Amino acid sequence: MPSQRFSRRQFGRIAAWSALGMPMLSAGSSLAQSDQATGTQNQKPSSGFPNGFLWGTATSAYQIEGAVNEDGRGPSIWDRFSHTPGTISDRSNGDTATDHYRLFKEDIQLMKALGAKAYRFSIAWPRVFPDGTGAPNPKGLDFYNRLVDELLVNGIQPFATLYHWDLPQPLQDRFGGWTSRDTSKAFADYAAHVTGRLSDRVKHFFTINECSRLVHLGHEWGADAPGLKLSPSEVKQVRHNVALGHGLAVQAIRAHGRAGIRVGPAENAVSCIPAVETPANVRAAEIATRELNAGYLTVILEGKYTDAYLAQAGKEGPKHTAEDLRIISSPIDFVGLNVYMPDHYVVAADNERGFTLAPFPKSFPHMKATWLRPGPETIYWVPRHVAKLWNVKSIYITENGTSGSDEPAADGTIYDVDRIMYLRNYLTQLQRATSEGVPVHGYFLWSLMDNFEWSDGYEQRFGLYHVDFATQRRTPKLSASFYRETIARNAVV
Repeated sequence: MPSQRFSRRQFGRIAAWSALGMPMLSAGSSLAQSDQATGTQNQKPSSGFPNGFLWGTATSAYQIEGAVNEDGRGPSIWDRFSHTPGTISDRSNGDTATDHYRLFKEDIQLMKALGAKAYRFSIAWPRVFPDGTGAPNPKGLDFYNRLVDELLVNGIQPFATLYHWDLPQPLQDRFGGWTSRDTSKAFADYAAHVTGRLSDRVKHFFTINECSRLVHLGHEWGADAPGLKLSPSEVKQVRHNVALGHGLAVQAIRAHGRAGIRVGPAENAVSCIPAVETPANVRAAEIATRELNAGYLTVILEGKYTDAYLAQAGKEGPKHTAEDLRIISSPIDFVGLNVYMPDHYVVAADNERGFTLAPFPKSFPHMKATWLRPGPETIYWVPRHVAKLWNVKSIYITENGTSGSDEPAADGTIYDVDRIMYLRNYLTQLQRATSEGVPVHGYFLWSLMDNFEWSDGYEQRFGLYHVDFATQRRTPKLSASFYRETIARNAVV
């Protein structure tokens, strides 16, 4: 177990510095500022979200399903990792999690009680292909058929994520997982099989969830499955292979899915926020967004690695071909963005990059999880940057939320006003974005219920519903009432 425990998302800013050798702003540095207004500050926000805005919740398979040895499911890299001593803070694992595999009908009623009209879930690759490749397991896909049917009966649109980190362990053992292009090809075959059988009812598929985390925490720092600590050149190759897997999957989905299917990535983009909202700083934040996401989101949307990325990488850059880049940049229908906190506050600078990254002071606030620094403006700037830089016409916020202490009061109620404060402020900024025409079409709150929170085990609770993991009892928190009212009004309450 590493001496420093990495969080779900704190790695974003560290990864960006290591990727491009970015300097942080020293305490005595001067700021390049402008007296001009950006042109957006004085716009009056609308009273609510656009008509038809899609409200939902999100989960992932390993975090909630349990039943890891049932109906032919094979082992995943997270099964092995979580059973390795010293990897999970509370020494737990996802063997049972919230037992969603058996309780999914009840959990769908929790969504319905919120008024949610969409649900983002992930499909466990090891349930469908226990060996990663070869013969599929019909019982594995049967579960997702039942889940999708139950969602539709209850008026909830299914949004499926094909990969949320639970790689079949045999692919890790046989190929070295994402260190090999063979895994990229196997992912495309799996995507083709699933979409060929679900796309008559599921119209939206996310390929890969958070390449950034699975690369750095799983393959550079050893803090996530599969627990590797690779060299810089190997890490860049893993990232390229994941991007290639995304592109191959997009092509497979197009080839095997039904008409009308839509596909895109779900990425925790490195978030770059202008420290002061001036034209110079806004432009600097846009440049930083493009460069600090160069290894994945930028290459997907541009079909090339940026000059700065390749120059910094030098001989350690990923081995790739022009055909790889063509595949990686296969046309997509939307971009999913997981938004939790600011990774960087950016100021314009007179240097070769055009920006400098400001350090976070020790006094910067945080939520229960010390890594989760609230910066509500993040959910305004990240989709705005993505839409402007790459002319993206459809964006979903695929994850946003916070952990909390979530201790029941004397009357049994969980008054999680900290979570409500976080959500209210973030949604206000998201409302600002949509009122200015940023094309965000939906929002998936993380998470429906407390679950297995990766290396934090069950110590961090992100749910709208409290879960007693001993009894599997679900109890709505006060934030569930907040979200239900927000959905009903289609406006922040």
